[in-house]
Amino acid sequence: MDPSFWALLAVKMLVAAAIVVTASKIVERSGPFLGAMITTLPISAGPAFVFLAADHDAAFITESALAGLPVTAATVIYMVVYATVAQRRGVFVSIGAAFAVWAAFVSIILQGRWSLAGALALNGAVFAVSFVYARKLMGTTMPPRLQKKAWDIPFRAALVMAVVGGTILAGRTLGPSVAAAAALAPVVLISLALILHPRIGGVATASVVANGVPGMLGFVGALCILHLGAGSLGVVPALILALAASLCWNATLIAIRSWFLQTRKA
Repeated sequence: MDPSFWALLAVKMLVAAAIVVTASKIVERSGPFLGAMITTLPISAGPAFVFLAADHDAAFITESALAGLPVTAATVIYMVVYATVAQRRGVFVSIGAAFAVWAAFVSIILQGRWSLAGALALNGAVFAVSFVYARKLMGTTMPPRLQKKAWDIPFRAALVMAVVGGTILAGRTLGPSVAAAAALAPVVLISLALILHPRIGGVATASVVANGVPGMLGFVGALCILHLGAGSLGVVPALILALAASLCWNATLIAIRSWFLQTRKA
């Protein structure tokens, strides 16, 4: 394994751990919505595309971004399945059921060759159905704040790093088909569920994941910008614009929610 792989692995583990731990703390303090907005930023995919850009040309990045679009639809399906199962089941059953559906969907997706129009149509259909259903699971009263322990944050960070690192290493060592699936796995969502589900319960954690469904639209926009802009604008400007699009979308959702809550109070 070359040094760039280990660098990418370390960056993804550290970034994912920092963001997921922060999101989990925000969920416990401020509720599911803000935590979901952080979780649906390109935490895992962002560093991956940066390192891909260092080793490949613009055409490769263009195709990689396009391939990521239908997989985003699979991730949204994962979120809905987890949020549904977590209403009544434990953390491992909920994650296992959602991941099994995700893996089946991705295996079908990777067999075809997608156009931009086809990938957007798939996302449009999945988001339309998923948002209607996820909306029913978004509003949940959070349980009382749990007592903090000295090892709490280090344990959360170590858990996330273990999930991310194990997923990437498994894909790297078990062959190209597993590697492709591992690179696209929703490790951040899995990590968040592993942390929150045992602490605040399945219903509250499901609310966090359900609130993240609208935020995933920002990731769709980011991939579109990267796909269309890598060749014409250059990879670096396209990456910057893609990240900015995702940040702006989630910031807009936060602003809209804040305005709606203030209006309702008035």
